[in-house]
Amino acid sequence: MKKVLGMGAALVDVLANVSDEWIASQGVQKGGMNMVDWPQMEKFLGSLDKPIRVPGGSTCNTMVGVAKLGGRAAFISKVADDELGHLFQEHLKNSGVESKMGISDVATGCVFSAVTPDAQRSMWTFLGASDFLVSEDFVPALFDDVALLYAEGYRAFNADCFKKSFTLARSLGVETALDFSSFGVVEACRKTFDELFENKMIDIIIANEDEAFAYAGVKEEAALEVLAKKAKVAVVKIGKRGALISKNGVVTRVQAGPAKAIDTTGAGDLWASGFIYGYMNGWDMERAGNLGSVVSNEVVQVMGAQIPEEGWKRILAAGV
Repeated sequence: MKKVLGMGAALVDVLANVSDEWIASQGVQKGGMNMVDWPQMEKFLGSLDKPIRVPGGSTCNTMVGVAKLGGRAAFISKVADDELGHLFQEHLKNSGVESKMGISDVATGCVFSAVTPDAQRSMWTFLGASDFLVSEDFVPALFDDVALLYAEGYRAFNADCFKKSFTLARSLGVETALDFSSFGVVEACRKTFDELFENKMIDIIIANEDEAFAYAGVKEEAALEVLAKKAKVAVVKIGKRGALISKNGVVTRVQAGPAKAIDTTGAGDLWASGFIYGYMNGWDMERAGNLGSVVSNEVVQVMGAQIPEEGWKRILAAGV
């Protein structure tokens, strides 16, 4: 298959178990994503007892999954020449993802993921160096041998860079995919998304049920219908009940995996890995969606967004 180029934040995930009461005490909506500055992030990190550190970021997780499945994946973002930046670069190399990384003077970004007993995660994000990816970083040579640009909605906060990446991809005949990323992102960046939809710049939209509702104002099948008018392929993930996929007016429902989740961090990212891998190989929507469910089923059984090698062996043995 040709290459998938992922555009997203280069972040190191810091994971810790917390109570529902702790989340309530922060004054935020459970399950959301909150942007913070470095002093706020330092305060969080200083209060944690032996947190788990895992290189990640939504799109990076998806590209790692594509590569682990046997696909070709590259990733563009920025890190610093610091400990977390080195950890991130090594992670790409070890995962078989081609690095298109730039170096910034600003510290490497990180995300604090607070996981409650129901396996839901609430996030606080310091974008750091990732926020310094700019329009000038996107040049035609970046898309050599690339068939699909995959971007997380988080990047739309830098609207000029976000729109430049999609416009350039489209001008070069590269397909495009957008993952909404968070209901907060949808609310904050809707104007940018709508501009891209109006100009037919998006081929694939991927959303979970909260994100779909934030955009469409309706739920599940009705939300899918709204999104399907914006792109060739639309996906609404509905948690334990699987996902709904619309392509060219045909709706496909796929089931979720049977595992009991201990942490949903990365579940949507890895679902996208399976789906995108199948899409790039010309599979029908049911087969591609089912692979997404298989991959997602593995990641919810571990803390963090990294599937251990034995998990990938089970996935590949199931017949990718």
